[in-house]
Amino acid sequence: MRALERNKQTIYYALYEGKEPVLDEYGNETGEYEILYSSPTALRINVSAAKGESSTRPFGDTENYDKVLMTDDLSVPITETSILWIDSLDTLKPHDYIVKKVAKSLNSVSIAVSKVNVSA
Repeated sequence: MRALERNKQTIYYALYEGKEPVLDEYGNETGEYEILYSSPTALRINVSAAKGESSTRPFGDTENYDKVLMTDDLSVPITETSILWIDSLDTLKPHDYIVKKVAKSLNSVSIAVSKVNVSA
């Protein structure tokens, strides 16, 4: 599979960088953690339409996903811990997709993503 440039659209992704403890007003750890992500990075990639028939579901029926991102760039750094901006490209707002599964083959990478509603 070769991804044609005209079939690609711009999305943004941020990579998981770890977590740090949340501190109270006295500097003590609260037992909660804040998840840290990298700055959003633009990526041109093929984004499928909404979920299709079972014959076009590369991840099977058991994995719950809404769209599939496909690329022939095997070095794409997106993992199951990444967050994405696909429908809304305003990276100042919360992300709108999470990664459910990454499937790498010899010549391509398919990424199953699921829509989420994140409050600011």
